[in-house]
Amino acid sequence: MIKYLKTRWKIGVLALLMVAVTAGILFLYDIPLEPVGYVAVFEMLLTGLGLMWDYHKYRKKQESLLYIRDCGNFSEEYLEAPENENEAIYREICRSMDEKRIEAENQRSAFGTELTDFYTLWVHQIKTPIAAARLLLQEEKPRPQEIQNELFKVEQYVEMVLSYLRLDSDSTDYVLREYPLDDILRQAVRKFAKMFILKKITLDFQETGKTVLTDEKWLLFVVEQVLSNALKYTPEGGTIRIYGDGATVVIADNGIGIREEDQARVFEKGFTGYNGRADKKSTGIGLYLCRQVMDRLNHGISLTSRPGQGTLVRLDLSREWRMIE
Repeated sequence: MIKYLKTRWKIGVLALLMVAVTAGILFLYDIPLEPVGYVAVFEMLLTGLGLMWDYHKYRKKQESLLYIRDCGNFSEEYLEAPENENEAIYREICRSMDEKRIEAENQRSAFGTELTDFYTLWVHQIKTPIAAARLLLQEEKPRPQEIQNELFKVEQYVEMVLSYLRLDSDSTDYVLREYPLDDILRQAVRKFAKMFILKKITLDFQETGKTVLTDEKWLLFVVEQVLSNALKYTPEGGTIRIYGDGATVVIADNGIGIREEDQARVFEKGFTGYNGRADKKSTGIGLYLCRQVMDRLNHGISLTSRPGQGTLVRLDLSREWRMIE
């Protein structure tokens, strides 16, 4: 009650002022003091009744607000209709903020579910090269080259999950500069050199001589992911070609290819397709990350394939970066 009166002290002051003014006017007209007192008491009584009614509404509204606060959810069904335009505006602000809160919670929940699913699959996949390396170490004559190959696969999985986490991070920055395209392609080729040798896969690398406006780190990540897939699904003795086609970089292999019904979905998150399910080598996240990165760089990526003949991936680097104002 005291807190309420503190918010309504101006009404009390105004009521006393009105009583004083009324009494003064009646006194000037030589009205006896007794009727003047009656008028003053009547006005104070009306003011008191008004405050009591207002306090009842104040308490009812406060109880509704406290209930909503304790529940943690904004619900208009527990509130009375707004009494004025300002209350209607406040109600609209609360509704808008609550909708944004729910949307943010849903996004966090969805991301958490996706992250859990990805980690579950990722852990299952990374156990394979670790187990293979352990078996190789238990042999009487360890094969260092094959052990290094399994460790390389582990590194690839770790880099993938780090890129997955960094991609939507607020701290992710894109350093856009003019880079020699061939330098980026060579970095990827050098990284997978041992894989080419181990699987006896021929590399046909034709220099493009191009310069491209891009982010070197993220474009290199895309090239590595595409090259890793090509190596993964190209049998021993196969060939991988890297060449330029205008403003497009083409990475082509003569591996097992991709089914036609799977090609439209290869860039979806978590989609492994027939090949990924058959050999259990795919996490279904690599090409998804490639599409996300290329979209952020305002580049393009597309894929065509024929089962049994190979896959061709095009990285379109022709479009310029769109600055967001």
